[in-house]
Amino acid sequence: MEKLEFLQKNIFTDLKNLNTGFDAEENYYFSELDFAMILERIEYFGIGIHTIKPYLNEEFANVKTNEDYRKKATDSKWYKRAFYDFKKATPGMLYSAEYKVSSKLLNKGKEEEGEEEKNTTEESN
Repeated sequence: MEKLEFLQKNIFTDLKNLNTGFDAEENYYFSELDFAMILERIEYFGIGIHTIKPYLNEEFANVKTNEDYRKKATDSKWYKRAFYDFKKATPGMLYSAEYKVSSKLLNKGKEEEGEEEKNTTEESN
C-alpha cells in the first residue's frame, strides 16, 4: 500500500480536502477542525509529521518542522504544539503536512487488503 492510499483510507476518511489547485494535487489541505482530527488519528496510529504547512488567503505561511522543536517526527508533542501556535497566531488557516508512515503500517495495510480480496473471493464461490 502506498503512503497516500494509506492516509486516504485510514486518516483522511470523512474529511474534506480543500486543495482547490493552489498546491500539488497530492498535498491535501484541511480546515482547522479537520486537521485537529487528523492529529488525533495519526497519534493513534503512531504516524509522524515532518512538516506542517499552513495556507491562508492565497498565501503559504511559514512551515514548522519537527526539527524546529528538536523532536522526532512521531512525537505528538511537537505537532500538537506547532498546531496550537499556528491557531493562536492566525485562526482559520488551512493545513497540510508531510507525514511519516512506517513500512510496518503500509505492509499491514497490504495484508488487510489481501484478506479482504480473499474473503470476497471465498464468499462468491
